[in-house]
Amino acid sequence: MTEVTQERPTVLVVDDEEDLRDIMRRMLERRGFATLVAGDRESAVAVCRQHAGVIDVLVTDLNLPGDSGGELARTLTGLRPGLGVVYISGLPKDIAVAKGLIDADALLVKKPFTSDLLLEALRSILDQRAPTG
Repeated sequence: MTEVTQERPTVLVVDDEEDLRDIMRRMLERRGFATLVAGDRESAVAVCRQHAGVIDVLVTDLNLPGDSGGELARTLTGLRPGLGVVYISGLPKDIAVAKGLIDADALLVKKPFTSDLLLEALRSILDQRAPTG
């Protein structure tokens, strides 16, 4: 019998709050994810361009200095088609949608959130991308 090994999913975490970014990175790594981090749009784009491997999911704050997480997500999904996106924000989803920050079908986890809520959102994205067979 051949054992199939599955690579660790890679998550790019983008948040201008260094403490929150570090907490998310540590939590994700403890749960088996590989992580990349960035504090702003420029750093996130650079990481996306320079990272040789797959990036499975972007977790981004909606409110970034000089940009919105929605705009960042559009840029990064243009660079990496198939990139899953989870938004985090203090805004409720209906307000973020009404302000045009995200689409109605976007996945948003409201701050403050538990690790279980973030993991549930990541699993939802990864399950959509999982090959069937």
